[in-house]
Amino acid sequence: MSETVTVTSLTDNEEFDAYVARPADTPKAAIVVIQEIFGVNAGIRRKCDKLAEDGYLAVAPDLFWRLEPGIELDPDVEPEFQRALDLMGKFNQDQGIRDIEATIHHIREREGVKKVGAVGYCLGGRLAYMTVARTDADATVGYYGVGIDELLREKNAIANPLMLHIPTEDGFVDKDTQKAMHDGLDDHPKVTLYDYEGLDHGFATEFGKRRSEDAAQLADKRTAEFFAEHLA
Repeated sequence: MSETVTVTSLTDNEEFDAYVARPADTPKAAIVVIQEIFGVNAGIRRKCDKLAEDGYLAVAPDLFWRLEPGIELDPDVEPEFQRALDLMGKFNQDQGIRDIEATIHHIREREGVKKVGAVGYCLGGRLAYMTVARTDADATVGYYGVGIDELLREKNAIANPLMLHIPTEDGFVDKDTQKAMHDGLDDHPKVTLYDYEGLDHGFATEFGKRRSEDAAQLADKRTAEFFAEHLA
């Protein structure tokens, strides 16, 4: 079962929408699904639906609500891709983390689910790293997060488990950045990094030409096992 709910922001007491997918039975835990730069589109909703099929309450907040509520873009359509890049440039990431934190609070207080993890993609992969460093999310996963090398100074704040999926041929994350991520995080007791040789950004998308089926299934299997260990 899926629906749209409203979440109250922490910063200005306004409300924003979130897509919610509910499992058939009592949730074993909850997971915040953090969007790409394309909004809470069909791919992100499908991520939520699959998590619900696996027994989780899945919630995808509309993080672009201050810019354009309800935006849904297709990365395979060039004008929409460019529009998404423009939105990312205007997006306040610190506010975004506060909205993710508000979503975590909403889940615990309104849904009554105490164990809450998070998974993010692209921009959401970067926000996933920020989430584990700045909130009390119980376990977090980031897929092809951008600019994480700029955030390594926050690694000492990581107290709960984090997994990062890194495609080695990511057009938005160069080799030097990947090396900095490994150098900074490989010895962190709470962090696990996986490389995907020859893969590009967006390889685990649900729909579209970016998907690489075998790698997506491998990464999603690792994510499922990670959440089973640390949430369920």
